Amino acid sequence: MASDPKTIPQSGLPSAEANQAAALAAYGGVLTVDLDAIIANWRKLEKTAVPAECSAVIKADAYGCGAEQVSRALSKAGCRTFFVATLEEARKVRAAVPESTIYVLGGYFQNTGEHYAKINCRPVIGDLNELAEWDVFCRRSGWTGGAAVHIDTGMNRLGLTLADAQAIIPRINAGDHGITLVMSHLVSAEQLNSPMNAKQLATFRSIASEFTGVPAALANSSGIFLGAPFQFDLVRPGAALYGVNPTPEADNPMQPVVELKARIVQIRNIERGESVGYGGTWTARRPTKLAIIAVGYADGYFRAASSNDGTRGADVIVAGKRCPIAGRISMDLIAIDITDLPPNAARRGHMVTLLGDGITVDELAHHFGTIGYEVLTSLGHRYARVYKGGDVVEPLERSALPTGAEQPPSPPPIEQPAAPPPLPS
Repeated sequence: MASDPKTIPQSGLPSAEANQAAALAAYGGVLTVDLDAIIANWRKLEKTAVPAECSAVIKADAYGCGAEQVSRALSKAGCRTFFVATLEEARKVRAAVPESTIYVLGGYFQNTGEHYAKINCRPVIGDLNELAEWDVFCRRSGWTGGAAVHIDTGMNRLGLTLADAQAIIPRINAGDHGITLVMSHLVSAEQLNSPMNAKQLATFRSIASEFTGVPAALANSSGIFLGAPFQFDLVRPGAALYGVNPTPEADNPMQPVVELKARIVQIRNIERGESVGYGGTWTARRPTKLAIIAVGYADGYFRAASSNDGTRGADVIVAGKRCPIAGRISMDLIAIDITDLPPNAARRGHMVTLLGDGITVDELAHHFGTIGYEVLTSLGHRYARVYKGGDVVEPLERSALPTGAEQPPSPPPIEQPAAPPPLPS
């Protein structure tokens, strides 16, 4: 188990345990990320998608779990390809996994080519203007590091239109095109019976087949569980790696990854009829004991999980028992009704569990009125962060790299190679 170095004093304490305890005492909450669980989730997804390569989406700081720590652990486990959202995210991940392939989902902007080349990563291009600008950079610099092409098959967000994709087929078939992946994104893969799934699959299969020799990718986390036809050459799981249920119509096949605990800062007793919190929306119906914990919506624990006299909010586990939130969640504090616990079961300084021990990311998302993705990416930076596992990982044996797993080359010297076939007007 390892903590964020910023939380660990470097001298004067008698043991690693005491060192860590002293460091954590300065924080109201502790966020623990189980890297072994992330590895186990990745391996389950990889096995489900065989023979497709299983990459990892680690954008938004690996969904709040720490992109550098997660990418390093997954790389040791055998993951060779990572997806991020921005160049800045790619820089951090490149430092952690110097030999891996990294794609940047946010696309290519003019005058950013040198940044891609410097850190040896690949843009995901979703527009003819982007492709033209990418070509100009490659032609002028001699860079041959590769790029992905994103084709829109129904999301209507990013990606080339089908007409634009068809228009660049001659360029692909001319060879030496520098395209290392063709991809699209499913709209409603978590809904097994959505007609959009079959429609997008047929559309993508048709267009991807014309990109001769270029690996194809369609499936996100939920898409992997739609079956082999959706898996193509590479799959791109994201939220499932971090414990979010990719099959919400069935039991969650993934292991929980994140545990969140908060410190009790005060125990107090109130009389029947007294209210708790801003607005006085929760009223004690009996003499009540409260535990006040040092986490609030500034820490990513949404105000929507509050309770009032007519609605029960989220639960918190105190001394092994579920206890309800009392009143509104404030910026830094939450009140918990612990009246039903045995005397002295909870004391000032004890830790309670807000996420973990049976409280799942998806349950918390329900109380927050959102999805597990937003829960994970909203967890704040005021917690002490602890990582466990992932230190010694034996990579899976492979007889050969899957198609498209080649590593991008180092930047070549500036030269003037022949121009690729022109883009359609």
